Amino acid sequence: MEWISEILRDNPVIPIFLTLGLGFWLGGLKYKSFSLGPVTATLIVGVVIGQLDIPVSDELKNVSFMLFLFAIGYSVGPQFFRSLKGDGLKQIGFALIETVLCIATVVIVSIAMGYNKGMAVGLFSGSQAFSAVIGVGSGTIQSLGLPDDVEKSYLEIIPACYAVCYVFGTIGSAWIIANFGPVLLGGLTKVKEQTARLEAEMDSGDFTPEPGTFVANRPISFRAYKVNSDYFNRSRSVEEVERHIKEMGLRHFVERLRLRGEILDPQPELRIRKGDVIVLSGRRESIIDDAGWIGPEITDHELLNFTAENLPVTVAKSGVAGLTLGELRRKDYMRGVMVRKVIRDDNSVPMHSRTELEAGDILTLVGLPQDVAEAVPEIGYSDRPTEETDMTFTGLGIAIGCFIGALTVYFKGIPVSLSTSGGAILAGLVLGWLRNRRPTFGRIPRPVIWFMNNMGLNMFIAVVGLGAGPTFIPGLQKVGMEMFLVGMVCTTVPLVLAILIGGRLFHFPPAVTLGCVAGGRNAVAALGAIQDSLDSTLPAMSYTVTYAVGSVTLILAGMIVPLIV
Repeated sequence: MEWISEILRDNPVIPIFLTLGLGFWLGGLKYKSFSLGPVTATLIVGVVIGQLDIPVSDELKNVSFMLFLFAIGYSVGPQFFRSLKGDGLKQIGFALIETVLCIATVVIVSIAMGYNKGMAVGLFSGSQAFSAVIGVGSGTIQSLGLPDDVEKSYLEIIPACYAVCYVFGTIGSAWIIANFGPVLLGGLTKVKEQTARLEAEMDSGDFTPEPGTFVANRPISFRAYKVNSDYFNRSRSVEEVERHIKEMGLRHFVERLRLRGEILDPQPELRIRKGDVIVLSGRRESIIDDAGWIGPEITDHELLNFTAENLPVTVAKSGVAGLTLGELRRKDYMRGVMVRKVIRDDNSVPMHSRTELEAGDILTLVGLPQDVAEAVPEIGYSDRPTEETDMTFTGLGIAIGCFIGALTVYFKGIPVSLSTSGGAILAGLVLGWLRNRRPTFGRIPRPVIWFMNNMGLNMFIAVVGLGAGPTFIPGLQKVGMEMFLVGMVCTTVPLVLAILIGGRLFHFPPAVTLGCVAGGRNAVAALGAIQDSLDSTLPAMSYTVTYAVGSVTLILAGMIVPLIV
């Protein structure tokens, strides 16, 4: 085995990628609904392999972490700056209070327990299940000018404390928010009833909502019908037919015609008679039930052999951001175009008629290419799949951000700076917002953002694990069960207080409160658990603003905690 160890020590690139591969594999395994997740699993694998005492450059760790922070800022930038005005301010205030509760709980407990700066950083990152704190907390400790042996001991204890607290930080957060949260807000039955009423209100109004809008992910269908109903006892124009469909409270569109055997694209003046064939588009669950008034559905492969667009479009026009889905559907440029789904911060948003659109939302539009092409410039810009990334934008963005973060201002002799970590996320926020406002530059495809986010953080964690390997077990023995119990307290207290504050001080509806709490903690697993518990996707709407704010404030908290403790 010695020759294998020598190869790994001489070629650290091998153990790094071995740690990543095994970490993602182990993190993907599930027992019932529980999984370690790639970050914790990567740390554990890195610690195990790190027992071979493998030297890894800190520069790789820093580069990886900067990629992660920039990607986080870039992805939440549009929502973050949009939330700085209007109704979003209330949710921003809530997210800030939740972060303060997290910081205060960890600081008070750490001081009471006599923990050092490294233990406090590990406790915060694990109990709040926010792995990025390991990086920013470590960077802050390194900037304090501590004696080398003290700094080393602090940095070595962070991964052990994180690992001990992380499991309950993840599972406990999801259970507390989704199961105990409704109890604090009046009981699960009452909360579900209030949520159902709120959903009904969001689909009520002075217009007929699109059929089936309670379900976000149903496909759009194109179907052919042979005309034989009494409505066509006299010929009808395409314009008349579509007006009649609208009067029936339906949202179907004439997409293609076979008139007297000839296939034609629809024009308002074309006349339709009995025996002709009409192709209608609409949501599948609606068109199957409600289009039979025309005549029987038939199979006409030649008529249905045409291209339909299924195009992601990012909301960037100020006239669209702020509209509800119902208002957007009534716009003239949406004729023949349907919204299949709405994605916000990588989460599907409930497609109620009164769901308000935000800058940065990604709408999947479905319709004929010419119809979709007319709608796109009115909404924002198309997000067509591409492999190209604007590397000039990315490289200079990270470099300038880190440079600004590295600048130090002395206030009464005390050095103050954002640090390169703060600079990287700030650059991502600003450039992500600019990209949304001016989509002609700064293109970073979503798969690339995913790669920068996941690869950056997990590469960083892999290096941390490999470096901490020799001291991890002694550190784990040192913190032990006591740290686990303390971590439970630091997970539970801020969540319970935040739920009560959201419901009683901010007077949010229960579903909104729970979504805000999950977002402020970046608790993705909790969001899914809430939606399952309430049988509703409404919490996702309030999750997005607080998620964007929490992504920034929790990272800043990682700088604050070691300064206070």
